[in-house]
Amino acid sequence: MKTRQSHARQTRGPRRQAGATLIEVLVSLVILMIGLLGLVGVMIHSQRAQLESYQRVQALMLVQDMAARISANKAVADCYVLAAPIGTGNTTVPAAGACALATATVSQKARVVQDLTDWRDLLLGSAESAAGSAVGGVLAARGCITQDGNTFKISIAWQGLAPTSAPPAGIPCAQGLYGDDTARRAVSVTVEAS
Repeated sequence: MKTRQSHARQTRGPRRQAGATLIEVLVSLVILMIGLLGLVGVMIHSQRAQLESYQRVQALMLVQDMAARISANKAVADCYVLAAPIGTGNTTVPAAGACALATATVSQKARVVQDLTDWRDLLLGSAESAAGSAVGGVLAARGCITQDGNTFKISIAWQGLAPTSAPPAGIPCAQGLYGDDTARRAVSVTVEAS
């Protein structure tokens, strides 16, 4: 009889846990979900930063493009100066007659107009198209060309994705056209035409 009682006690005693409980599984899932949400946030931030970087690179290439065009046509560099930014909101390119240089030939003036037209089209995204729409441009890009003596400043301003800080005071291109100036991005380069 003693053997029967000791055997019965062993089977009725506390059991050892063999697997995870439902609560442990739920806690693990909550921790996993928080981690995944954090990862999604990092990915969204990364994509936003990548798009901002892409737009800056595109703007720098467009600025350099116009600098090369002015350098190639230095004799009439004054004709490239714009009274207002061209691109988004203003697609009007000055006519060949707008160049006031008496020494400018008809072909030089025509080249200025063609250069400005090509630049405007690039600002508006004509470099790439999808379904008949220009999609290769910088977001709401505007180009400015100003002159100070023999120095020409070529600038491009565009709409940033989120407010940061305003561009330097030395780049007034399209200032006030994007609402709060902290949403405006801008790059510029100077060209000496002598």
